[in-house]
Parts: sequence; structure tokens; C-alpha cells
Amino acid sequence: MTNEFQVVFHNIDQSNALTDLVQKRIMKLERYCDQIITGRVVLDSPHNNHHKGKVYSVGLEIHTPSREVRVNQEQHDNHAHEDLYIAIRDAFNAAERQLKSVGKKHRKVSALKEIDSYDDQAA
Repeated sequence: MTNEFQVVFHNIDQSNALTDLVQKRIMKLERYCDQIITGRVVLDSPHNNHHKGKVYSVGLEIHTPSREVRVNQEQHDNHAHEDLYIAIRDAFNAAERQLKSVGKKHRKVSALKEIDSYDDQAA
């Protein structure tokens, strides 16, 4: 995996703690897909809403050779996302689920190709 991930802070002050957390979560994605080419993480804080509180959104774009994974956690009614760390966790968990499904499909296709190859050799 190349570490060509762009991390964008929109309406949020960049901090070492946030940057480290995002980098750790990006590295963890390697467990589910070792063919990640590039990606982008957007951490966003909407304008203050005094009635509902400040709910953060996290967007992810992950590019692999076989497909592009997109996650957009804009849950304005989710009070758990008033904590940026929880919003980051939820976005990366969703990305992990999508990458797991890509990995399963890739393994099935590879297994089918091996079976076809074996059948061709046997014939």
C-alpha cells in the first residue's frame, strides 16, 4: 500500500492527536485490502447550530485497483457524532466493512479462476 492519503481539515483545527488517529486507522485498513492505491479523508465541522449542537462529518474515498470505496458520515441527527473521535471511528468502520466485502469478492474470483485453470489443464 502506498501512503498517498490526503487528510483535509475543514472548519477544524488540525492537531497531532487527530492526525495520528487518522493515520493509525488508515494503516489498519491494510488488514482488509493490501491493494489500496490512494485515498482522501475529510474531517468537517458544520457551522454552529445552537439547537442541535455541533455534529461532525467524516468523508472517506479509498481507491483500489478493482473499485472505489466511498463513505460519507453526515448524520446530522446522530448525537454520538458530536464527538469527532466517534465520527472518525464510525466512518472508518464503515470503510472496513466495504473493504472486507471487496476482499471476499476478490478471493472468490481468484478461487474460480484457479478452478477454471485446473479444469483447463486436466482437459
